[in-house]
Amino acid sequence: MARILVVDDDEQIRQMLVQTLQQAGYEVADVTNGTEAIAAAGLVPFDLMITDILMPETDGLEVISQLRAKCPKMRIIAISGGGLSQIDLLPTAKLLGAVRTLYKPFELKRLLAVVTEVLEMED
Repeated sequence: MARILVVDDDEQIRQMLVQTLQQAGYEVADVTNGTEAIAAAGLVPFDLMITDILMPETDGLEVISQLRAKCPKMRIIAISGGGLSQIDLLPTAKLLGAVRTLYKPFELKRLLAVVTEVLEMED
């Protein structure tokens, strides 16, 4: 069973993702910001991280950058709705090491398809 870390400061989105992934049979942990994500990834080996980009404290781009160096085998999916600035940061997330990106809002079955695809990728 794959271990997935969900990182999002929006409680509703985070809980929806956790519930959907758990129902699909994954072992899921969740944190509310990038600082917590970096700490959690240092304690437990995760197969996949799904991270929001725009978050307080440590944003998703910094998380991707740091965890790409610390946990090179962990796959990363970046998600974002653009926030107030409406700046598209998902291409930057991909350059930093996210293997897939999704724009919010997305359908949960689309998320599950992307998760399956990412977890089946060869190293």
